Amino acid sequence: MGEESKSKGWCWWFIPFAILGLVVTAAVITIKKKSHHSAKAAPVPGPPGAIERKYADALKIALQFFDVQKSGKLVDNKISWRGDSALKDGSDVGADLSKGMYDAGDHMKFGFPLAYTATVLSWAILEYGDQMDAVKQLEPAKDSLKWITDYLVKAHPSENVLFIQVGDPDIDHKCWDRPESMSGKRPATQVNTSFPGTEVAAETAAALASASLVFKKTDSTYSNLLLKHAQQLFTFADSYRGSYSVSIPQVQTYYNSTGYEDELLWAAAWLYHATGDQSYVKYVTVQNGQAFADWGNPSWFSWDNKLAGTQVLLARLSFFGAKGSSDSENSGLQMYRKTAAAVMCGLLPDSPTATSSRTDGGLVWISEWNSLQHPVASAFLASLYSDYLLTTQTATLTCSGSSYSPADLRKFATSQADYILGNNPLKMSFLIGYGDKYPQYVHHRGASIPVDARTGCKDGFKWLDSTDPNPNVAIGGLVGGPFLNETYIDARNNSMQAEPSTYNSALVVGLLSSLVTTSSAVQSFTS
Repeated sequence: MGEESKSKGWCWWFIPFAILGLVVTAAVITIKKKSHHSAKAAPVPGPPGAIERKYADALKIALQFFDVQKSGKLVDNKISWRGDSALKDGSDVGADLSKGMYDAGDHMKFGFPLAYTATVLSWAILEYGDQMDAVKQLEPAKDSLKWITDYLVKAHPSENVLFIQVGDPDIDHKCWDRPESMSGKRPATQVNTSFPGTEVAAETAAALASASLVFKKTDSTYSNLLLKHAQQLFTFADSYRGSYSVSIPQVQTYYNSTGYEDELLWAAAWLYHATGDQSYVKYVTVQNGQAFADWGNPSWFSWDNKLAGTQVLLARLSFFGAKGSSDSENSGLQMYRKTAAAVMCGLLPDSPTATSSRTDGGLVWISEWNSLQHPVASAFLASLYSDYLLTTQTATLTCSGSSYSPADLRKFATSQADYILGNNPLKMSFLIGYGDKYPQYVHHRGASIPVDARTGCKDGFKWLDSTDPNPNVAIGGLVGGPFLNETYIDARNNSMQAEPSTYNSALVVGLLSSLVTTSSAVQSFTS
């Protein structure tokens, strides 16, 4: 009787504590659901950490596609099936436009995406040059960048003239031949004060301003030349506003612009970093932020839309501090940072605002044409933002009440890189030359035609129609990518999926560089 009463009494007073314990446990579970981070900020990364061999190998391969795409008289050519080409480009206008790079599997030089290529490649070098250097890829990256910027400087013969295209796409796309043997007319097209092209002039300004920072310590004379052209081009772009798609309607078929406001902000942001001139901060905030930046509305970073890239780049200023900025300018920079954060929240798969535009395998998927552009661009921006958080010891990113860590962003970036390198339902690498299985019928003229073949414009189409795999490997190219249902048709005439583009290579180089070592501290590069 006594033992029974004692037992009942113990149970009775234990009940409230048991209930309290359940409440606390539920609260902890709720907090864990809401928080994806440690309460303490991660330590600031130091020098590059241990090398991640998978990404190092992929980076070395990816950089080689720039050699595949080079035009002009080649120096130290590393691609056995490539040779000198387009040596007379620009001769119709008295300019030497022989350098630069071909756009994709064709032989066109489109200035708008080519300048974007240079800007993204510069950004990658500036942020992750130490990581590239750790795996001996910094010099190849800089050499490829200079091949483009040499061309862009020659394409800007006077303050208000910029050659924005070499070749006629209607003529070019009626041929299937090697670049070394092409014989069709290759006219140079320009924008000027009568036929303005704000977006392409501003993008070229961004390319040259960012590249001036890359070469500032190693070749100050060349750096100053690039910056001079960048400043002139920005003034031209801003003073004579007008879309090149309106001035030159034929460009709409391939690289139609949807607006130039984003390029003006993008160029001004890079010019601030290159010069330290506070007027560029005022330009992107007080003067044009409200009208041009579309604050609060996330977008996708691409050759046509630079807003997401601009928001991340200017968020960098907010993270690290913009010396001498006024309250109104700092307020504007905060708006860029908030919008950049919204972009990041849309990318994180577990975020309340996560985009649903993904394949079942987890790849961000926005466009049927060149489907890999957006996931690679997004993952590159996510790596950058993650490293800004880490370097400034900012512990969390908040997305509609849920918190995420820099590691969550890096995990997302890694997932996109891994998908591209073969962790996908097809178990196939979309990076040509990487892994045991990658596309064999790439839509690329030079890769599809044997080196010893003697073909003209028209008879080369037999190589387009051939059922044999490409005789040459367009090493490092990133093909267009899978459909939403994660299928891929490896066919040479499937330009939607099977054609690699030069600007995609800059994006994938940036992404892989951010992952090539276990830690990725970013450094200040503002003048």
